Amino acid sequence: MNRWQWAFRLLTRRMWFRAALFCVFAILLALASALLGHLIPYQFASKVGAQSVDNILNVLATSMLAVTTFSLTAMVSAYSGATSNITPRAVQLLVDDSTAQNALATFLGSFLFAIVGIIALSTGLYGESGRVILFGGTILIIAIIVVTFLRWIEHITRFGRVNDTIHRVESAAMKAALAMGTSPRFGPRQRREVPDDASRIHHDCIGRITHIDIPALHEVAQDLDGEIVLSALPGTMVDPSRMLAWTKARIDDELVKRLRSAFTIAHDRAFDNDPRFGLVVLSEIASRALSPAVNDPGTAISVIEAGTRVLTAMLTHEPDEDEAPTEDVVVPAFAFPDLLEDLYRPIARDGAGLLEVSIRLQKSLAALATTAPQGASDCAAMARNALDRALKAMSNETDRETITQIHLRYWPAP
Repeated sequence: MNRWQWAFRLLTRRMWFRAALFCVFAILLALASALLGHLIPYQFASKVGAQSVDNILNVLATSMLAVTTFSLTAMVSAYSGATSNITPRAVQLLVDDSTAQNALATFLGSFLFAIVGIIALSTGLYGESGRVILFGGTILIIAIIVVTFLRWIEHITRFGRVNDTIHRVESAAMKAALAMGTSPRFGPRQRREVPDDASRIHHDCIGRITHIDIPALHEVAQDLDGEIVLSALPGTMVDPSRMLAWTKARIDDELVKRLRSAFTIAHDRAFDNDPRFGLVVLSEIASRALSPAVNDPGTAISVIEAGTRVLTAMLTHEPDEDEAPTEDVVVPAFAFPDLLEDLYRPIARDGAGLLEVSIRLQKSLAALATTAPQGASDCAAMARNALDRALKAMSNETDRETITQIHLRYWPAP
């Protein structure tokens, strides 16, 4: 995905975008009645009860303003609840919810349709034929309102709840995992040596990488007739001292500018191209649930199961040719130990004293080791770390023996 496609995707997620589209449609529909009225025969117009359109529009204008205010209040309450009770990082997924945006856009657009229709009627813009078209447009708008309102009633019952938020974060992380161009890298962390004579690319901004325009880097690499090696992935914190990429070819200021423009830098991390961020947010939800004020181990277990599904998708996903980076742009893989730490370490720390959480951790890591045997050593290291934390935190000897037996069942002592 290039930079402009990415920017357009972000634009379509803005809450005002759908509302603006529906409002424009509603206004055009209201004004079209005056322009197309001559197409309706007068005899037909006199038979249709379009005189009642005035009252209908007044009812729409009054009710839709109240419904819009109610919907907006419900959405803000869901955002506030997620911020205080779940995690602030998950709020953006609620803001991007298409059903909520469609509901708000429909109600606001219907209100504007009614207002424009009332104003046009008061000025005598519509004749008898124009009223028929306006009446038909009003019936269409009412049908859209009914369908949208029924969907909104069903949707709002779970909107912003803990389980709903976990599902949203899991879905976002899953999409990011399936968009990865390479599989995770197993084993200890490795650093690729940068030649002394290489040209290093740095950015003059401070923030998080949210998108990398691989096609743009490919064009630069072709101009250089060389290879560009990335040293930062989406989610990386960038500052003037952090190297983004390097190449053995000689580059001038114009090429440096083109290389920098391929990296989108924002203040906050985004879910789309950063699967680690989804795992981090899942672990934050579990940590909040395991806090003494909440004490909800069931939510932590749900998070572990969701994270297991995401990691399994990463391990079993085979990138398509379109997703894979080009030969002249080298993209490093996410380190599997980092992915495990993002999800499991906070949960192992905060849930160390709870037997049910510790058991689920061990079973989850064992499932991943079975899915990807080449990552079994990484899973075993995380399982031992979780066991050590549990043994130190548990005061009951029976609990300590149980978790030790569970661990040895999947990770026998050498």
